[in-house]
Amino acid sequence: MTGKTAFTPEEWDRVLRGPPTAGLIVITAQRGGALRETFAIGKAYAEAREQHGQSELLDEIVSAKPGIDHTRYGSPEELRQHGLEHLRDAVEVLERKATQEEFEGYRRFVRSVAEKVASAHREDGVAVTGPEQAAIDEISATLGVAGG
Repeated sequence: MTGKTAFTPEEWDRVLRGPPTAGLIVITAQRGGALRETFAIGKAYAEAREQHGQSELLDEIVSAKPGIDHTRYGSPEELRQHGLEHLRDAVEVLERKATQEEFEGYRRFVRSVAEKVASAHREDGVAVTGPEQAAIDEISATLGVAGG
């Protein structure tokens, strides 16, 4: 099993930033509901903590407070581009250091965060809007999740 000690501090930071970054990409995909959607990130972590023991890597990730990149971006598009780059960095680290099972668990968790954020607030009469689904699909593609 792969734990925090298998990573340099910089690598661990990349891995930790992935899930909340995915949530932030979805939050900024469409205006409205940002407060509920932000709380959904914390809820996703709380729910994942209930699954404790299935993966040392995920246990350590979800035991950390979800950290948000406080860089000021000029637009949601700029945030999306940088956020996807953060996810690519995390994927690169995990492909080298984690087991395939742990990597799969990480990808499922990141996608779960994105989906929970998208469905936290009904917009335009739908649970997940087109722009939110497009963000989830882009996140999935970045993570290498088949079928988006």
